[in-house]
Amino acid sequence: MASDAAKEKWRSTPHSPGVYLMRGIGGGVIYVGKAKDLHKRLANYFSHSRASLDNGKTRALIAAIEDFDYFEVRNEQESLLLEQKLIKEYRPHYNVQLRDDKRYFLLRASSQDPFPRFSLVRFRKEDGARYIGPFVHSGALKDTLEWLNRRFGLRSCKARCPGAEEYRHCHDDIIRHCSAPCINRISREEYKSRFDTALGLFEGRGIRDHLNELKEQMLAASENLDFEQAAKLRDIRENIEKTLEPARRFARRSEHNLPGTVNPESDLAELADVLSIPLPHVMECFDISNLSGNFIVASMVRFTDGRPDNSAYRRYRIRSVGDLPNDFASMLEVIRRRYSRILGENSTLYQKQEDISTYKWLLNLREEGRSPITVPDLVVVDGGKGQLNMAVRVLSEIGLGDMPTVGLAKRDEEIYFPDRDAPLVLSRDSGALRLLQRLRDEAHRFAHNYNELLMRKRVQESRLDACPGMTPRRKQLLLSHFHSLSRLRAASLDDLTALTGISRPWAAQLYAWLQELNS
Repeated sequence: MASDAAKEKWRSTPHSPGVYLMRGIGGGVIYVGKAKDLHKRLANYFSHSRASLDNGKTRALIAAIEDFDYFEVRNEQESLLLEQKLIKEYRPHYNVQLRDDKRYFLLRASSQDPFPRFSLVRFRKEDGARYIGPFVHSGALKDTLEWLNRRFGLRSCKARCPGAEEYRHCHDDIIRHCSAPCINRISREEYKSRFDTALGLFEGRGIRDHLNELKEQMLAASENLDFEQAAKLRDIRENIEKTLEPARRFARRSEHNLPGTVNPESDLAELADVLSIPLPHVMECFDISNLSGNFIVASMVRFTDGRPDNSAYRRYRIRSVGDLPNDFASMLEVIRRRYSRILGENSTLYQKQEDISTYKWLLNLREEGRSPITVPDLVVVDGGKGQLNMAVRVLSEIGLGDMPTVGLAKRDEEIYFPDRDAPLVLSRDSGALRLLQRLRDEAHRFAHNYNELLMRKRVQESRLDACPGMTPRRKQLLLSHFHSLSRLRAASLDDLTALTGISRPWAAQLYAWLQELNS
């Protein structure tokens, strides 16, 4: 049950929107939530009602609360953004939503293209485009973007530099949704001027003028008894207001002075200090996944300067291990495959210097920008002493025994070192530990997703695939007619031959194969 000190703190919380963090024994974050009125929302935890106690999850959460922190915000958009950020950072036990890798939409403005356009994406890329957001109201954002494209005649086609050929297959100009710069209906300069005006709207310039214009049009439509058009204009105006509602940095109110957001730079510096290594600009982490024992796969994820480097992620099917799971042997295989390849590709291009170790030589190639595949500053394996020993063993065998390597055990979040018996235990609020957890959790997510992908492929496979001469078209034809393998097995040879597209010789071959299944 919540402590008396926590209840007393709740009495002084403001009646304002915000995000709160519930803490359990030891100070760890166990739940993150948002509220339009912090005081009223937190009352559900400290002044219980029968409705809240009837819910098993809520009852268990209330029993685990020892303390809480909260952050004040201005509006719903800020609370949604902050809630998502904190859930992804702390990964609380009692939160089930927003723990995946999904993100709110960003607006991408391809200003560098000959005919710029807007598109919606979930990740930023270093591609020279302008990114605005994130936006928490995806429906309002899509409707606003659709209105904006029509209002300024902006293109929505995906071609980078559309021309007459693309115009032949496009109808936006016909329905007056595009100004057709691809066929010089307007000049490139005029089109870019329109695009810059639309972009300024998302950047906060001229919003009030557009809203006032829409309001005047709405009132005029209403006076003309065109209520359907007035309703459309009202919805457009509300969507613009919701989409462009300002979101700013939040004001924190916490007694513990803990960071509320991820800070990769300071976390990296703290990690280097606690591990007594140079700043690990590049880190790689490995995880093994053997979901239900059906597939054994591994993942490797890379963080650069404390942030995910998605293009460098790799996934592996384990080859050397049989059907029985063996995390130690699997870790040995994936480490060998990863770093043997790095060593092999660099050795093919360059001659190793004699006076330095192989790892130092590869680091020098990386710093000089000559290495086709670069080595990391730190290797993290998901697991305890056993997995770490396998990794260190194979690294020593291929000449990379001096590469910094640690293990992170899930149960107690202990950090293991090759040359120490006792693990290092950091505070759960340590930035260094949180960085390692983000790295490890990303590796786990990537491996698990690959395993699930392979499982889905297997589920989609039919026993019919084992029949000689079976093709996807034949299988689709048979299943669409007979609907199931059991009905197909009960079919006669004449039933099979009657199907258009099934020849009699192959129907006889299929019938014989089905009889073997029946026997």
